[in-house]
Amino acid sequence: MKIDRLVAILVTLLAKERVQAKDLAEKFEVSVRTILRDIEAINQAGIPIVTYQGANGGIGIAEGYRMDKSVLTADEMAAVISTLQGIDGAVNTRTHTVLMDKLKHSLTSPQLETLDQKLNRIVIDLSPWQDDAATREKLAVILSAIENARLLEFVYNDSAGVKTRRRVEPYSLVLKAQNWYLYAWCTLRNSFRHFRVSRLTDLAALEESFAPRQVSPQPLPDQRVLNQMGEPVELELAFIEELESIVEEFFREGIDSRRDGKIIVKTTLPENRGVLGLLLSFGAGVEVLSPPHIRKQLAEIAAEISQIYAS
Repeated sequence: MKIDRLVAILVTLLAKERVQAKDLAEKFEVSVRTILRDIEAINQAGIPIVTYQGANGGIGIAEGYRMDKSVLTADEMAAVISTLQGIDGAVNTRTHTVLMDKLKHSLTSPQLETLDQKLNRIVIDLSPWQDDAATREKLAVILSAIENARLLEFVYNDSAGVKTRRRVEPYSLVLKAQNWYLYAWCTLRNSFRHFRVSRLTDLAALEESFAPRQVSPQPLPDQRVLNQMGEPVELELAFIEELESIVEEFFREGIDSRRDGKIIVKTTLPENRGVLGLLLSFGAGVEVLSPPHIRKQLAEIAAEISQIYAS
């Protein structure tokens, strides 16, 4: 991941007077172009980086600039590593142990002794309950393409079931509500788009590279993404009390009131097959009070299901 590489580069520059970009590229298994972008990011963060020419040239921190080598305190180190452990569990990169080795010399011996205890205070686990090798493989391909500025090509199956072949410039992976999204410039739509990773098939990284555009480093899906999944529909739902814990988990602030022993939920969701499937997953534990056309659709689906099992 980029954050651990940036910190590792900084630590390398602190430990050495100067280092060549190609050596850093080999060390972190990325292109020289990627290293130069990382160096620029460090420079923009306020640490003056200088390029020295000549036989003993290379990249180094500007002379006269002094920086405490304890870049991170024990608490800060614990926060960074806890986050990276969670990311590693989700994308299966297993880099947090390497990062700890690179950074541990920036902590004093007493700080190292308490690091494990601090790491146990907050445990972040973003991995799914069931092993999902297919998703991990997709994420690995996407991450590699992002790091090396390579175009991606895939078939995308949108929420309406329409499949289109896309060629994109990948920029970010976004984890939102336990779902991974690819944020990329789509050459078909000629604009930035979020693509749900689970809907990508025939995914391949191309040899063709691209010049990265100026984008927000961590764009997040917002209401526009929900709109791409379908037109928003206002729902009024009545759940049986036995589903209270599940209702609170799914809808939280959408719980409106209680009526005749039922939990009333008012919420807005994109109208698509996924939402119908979500409502059907509650079985007889939920009744759609409004709108009428959603009630009708669920009744028709329930009748079809009944016919299948009746035969």
